[in-house]
Amino acid sequence: MRALPLHLEAGSDVRRSLEQLALEHQASGFVLSVVGNLSRAAFACPGKTAPTLLQGELEIITLQGTLSPGGVHLHLSFSDAECQVWGGHLEHGTLVLRGADLLVGLLEESPSPAAGATQMRPRVEIATLPGCPFSRRALRMLRTLGIPFQEIEATGGGSVPQLFIDGVAIGGYDALTELHSRGELEPLRGL
Repeated sequence: MRALPLHLEAGSDVRRSLEQLALEHQASGFVLSVVGNLSRAAFACPGKTAPTLLQGELEIITLQGTLSPGGVHLHLSFSDAECQVWGGHLEHGTLVLRGADLLVGLLEESPSPAAGATQMRPRVEIATLPGCPFSRRALRMLRTLGIPFQEIEATGGGSVPQLFIDGVAIGGYDALTELHSRGELEPLRGL
């Protein structure tokens, strides 16, 4: 494991910054520690269809979870000016107030492909729309199960999310949960 310090300036989106870090290093890892504050927190609470948004001077208490080039699964807790504690799944739109310092543990890299070999793309693609609760649920399920995926923007009509395995359309969130309940997603999990 390699420990990597990450300083986020005022206005940085915490989730996007961690997603970018994993992509730049093409590595998986986890958040070891964090100190900082937020001007806005966007987090998903259980049973809610849309993220909860809080603004003000918010002090980060914890940030934990995993990151990989395929996405992140992070839990955030923080307090407001009255020391009331809030928390949930970290969503896009969580912005740093004055600064935040994180320590991220990146796992050792896998051997790189042989010269001339092409990088394999994830077997799963998911077409989503911003703000769609079923898109968020499907993305969360894929991240939680450790299934590498490529997120693409939905085009045309139809419902979202739309999932594709090896280029074959399998359906939406309900189809994904059905495959999971039958154990058919296991072969797709990352190593």
